[in-house]
Amino acid sequence: MENKKYTVMASGKMRQCAYDALKDKVNLLSWQQGGRMPQEQFDAWLAQADAIFSISNFKANEELLAKAPKLKVIAQSAVGYDNIDVAACHAHGVRVGNTPGVLVDDVADLSYALLIDSARRIVKAHAHVASGLWGQRKPFGVTTALAGKTLGIIGMGDIGSAIAKRAQVSKMKVVYHNRHQRADDAALNVTYVSQDELLATSDFVLVAVTLNPSTKGMLNAAAFAKMKPGACFINISRGGVVDTDALYAALKSGQLAYAALDVTDPEPLPGDHKLLTLDNITITPHIASYTSETRDAMAMLTVDNILAALQGQEMPAEVK
Repeated sequence: MENKKYTVMASGKMRQCAYDALKDKVNLLSWQQGGRMPQEQFDAWLAQADAIFSISNFKANEELLAKAPKLKVIAQSAVGYDNIDVAACHAHGVRVGNTPGVLVDDVADLSYALLIDSARRIVKAHAHVASGLWGQRKPFGVTTALAGKTLGIIGMGDIGSAIAKRAQVSKMKVVYHNRHQRADDAALNVTYVSQDELLATSDFVLVAVTLNPSTKGMLNAAAFAKMKPGACFINISRGGVVDTDALYAALKSGQLAYAALDVTDPEPLPGDHKLLTLDNITITPHIASYTSETRDAMAMLTVDNILAALQGQEMPAEVK
């Protein structure tokens, strides 16, 4: 690539490895001090940009594309791309990239941790000790075993299948629902069922779908009412697949015994949100892929996507 021929802007602070990989190859406009970039600065850089290194902290829509006459590619440093109007990008001749694959194990690990926490209440047990109640010999209460229970996974892609393998180590039965049944059910030792059957029979329901118009709000009051009374709910996909008010009501009423979430709607969740008034929920701040190793790998795949697109080559991970 001709040195400095193209201008690449980053929508937020980049990982150092990605910054170093791009700085000598392109005219790099990067907001490295952290925090939110002022809108005037963002728009000024957008007007110059041939590519955006996306930290997924903005909406890529018609309004944005109108401000970016030179734009050729948006490479998102994440798997999900619900902030990007892909159809609008393609209509403007803008290619879109993401980072599938590199974060499967990290997301599956945190998912499994939240599954265990929903059964054994690890976070709540720590709070019990920290509050002095254990020292006062106050009982914590009985929790739930995983062995022999049924885990229902909605969305059996790479992450869902990695979670299934971890759950099976705990001697759980795994059922799943997808838009289409997988051909490798026997190899994975999982059973395909309808979504209604999954909700009715699972002791733990875990959601691992992408957010799109067909999945938005799919876990609503009607869905929670179909779940086995006293079941646990885990969401590691996107907050928007859940009706937050319906989840709150199901937890408050006892229809659900517990929820463990790494994603919420809204996100970030305000500290005074009503979900945080419940004692039967654990919420982590969207950290499933947030290990240094995976973040570096995601950043470098984003670099590769940008450089390939700018040279008119096949992108390693392009959203078609």
